[in-house]
Amino acid sequence: MFELGKTVVSEEILDEAFVCDLNACKGACCVAGSSGAPVEEDERAILDEIFPRVKPYLRPEGIAAIEAQGTYVKGEDGEWETPLVDNKECAYVVFDGTTALCGIEAAQRAGAVDWKKPVSCHLYPVRVRHYTALTAVNYHRWHICDAACSLGQQLQVPIYVFVKEALVRKFGAAWYSELEEVAKSRVKG
Repeated sequence: MFELGKTVVSEEILDEAFVCDLNACKGACCVAGSSGAPVEEDERAILDEIFPRVKPYLRPEGIAAIEAQGTYVKGEDGEWETPLVDNKECAYVVFDGTTALCGIEAAQRAGAVDWKKPVSCHLYPVRVRHYTALTAVNYHRWHICDAACSLGQQLQVPIYVFVKEALVRKFGAAWYSELEEVAKSRVKG
């Protein structure tokens, strides 16, 4: 772990490799698990605002789940998250054949909204946890992403490079530049 501004960053995001392999995993991270994707406090209002424009891109089951539960819910851990369809996949999931994709991201690509998706989804496999004095930036290891780890190793893409756009979105370009400097110094050292 090392400090970067008001963040504490796991060295694993510099050392481990990762590139999503949708052909192998079929978007399992949007389907597996027992809770929805984490939603940050400021994202709640965004989800409420964009839902009418995202709705045409969602499946009927997802729309029904969101209309019944809300655009976000409070999880068992007390944190905000996306609602689920029948306690299974994220309500915002759409399928291309057997591959799970994000309906919010589909709406964004189509120009219906200008927001990509919750930052937690965009950052994955990086997980961010906010504490009073600092923010922890960690690698979330999940067996369903073994193919992504293998592809990342094959292509030699460290996690922090794979999620660059999301890290800049979350922490800013200056923070990311500092992270790159730390990564470069570790290679030299």
